[in-house]
Amino acid sequence: MKTINVSLVGVGGQGILLTANMLARTAAIAGMDVKKSEIHGMAQRGGSVISSVRFGTEVFSPIIPEGQSDILVAFDRLEALRWSHFLAKDGKALINNTDIVPVTVSSGLQQPVSDFETRLAKAFPDALVVDAAKIAEEVGNVRTMNMVIAGALSALTPFRESQWTKAMEESFTGPKAKLLDLNKKAFDLGRAAVAQ
Repeated sequence: MKTINVSLVGVGGQGILLTANMLARTAAIAGMDVKKSEIHGMAQRGGSVISSVRFGTEVFSPIIPEGQSDILVAFDRLEALRWSHFLAKDGKALINNTDIVPVTVSSGLQQPVSDFETRLAKAFPDALVVDAAKIAEEVGNVRTMNMVIAGALSALTPFRESQWTKAMEESFTGPKAKLLDLNKKAFDLGRAAVAQ
């Protein structure tokens, strides 16, 4: 199997690393070779975070070159635009339909992006958009937003739902085990939102 590159982008606190870890674990459960890397740019203060997951028969490096992401998963729309140059020409973009205003903009240090909607539409004419916050609210906990996104992502991967479920069960152990059912529900609704 050829190597598949997945870039997950957003800001600190959105659950990007847990989602990337679950994807990597799912690929390993499926018997794939997996490599993962991440960059936390002031993540604790709401800065950009990018995590790269590569899987296939044999993967030599965790780094995804620009323009080589088969799937770009953006946890908010501004980060989608910021990292759009990572998406391959025939790649798929999965974008969470939310906007997080950077501190530099809200504090007046920087102007907001001009022509945002136009630029976003041009960069991602065929994007799959999921309203993860709304779905997470339906589940009863907005913190499950990343599992909604993981569910939507799962529909774009070659892995079986059972492999994703096993990875989720391995991710929610110890004190986190009590959150498993809630997160499974969020995952299932996210998967259904994209499969429609």
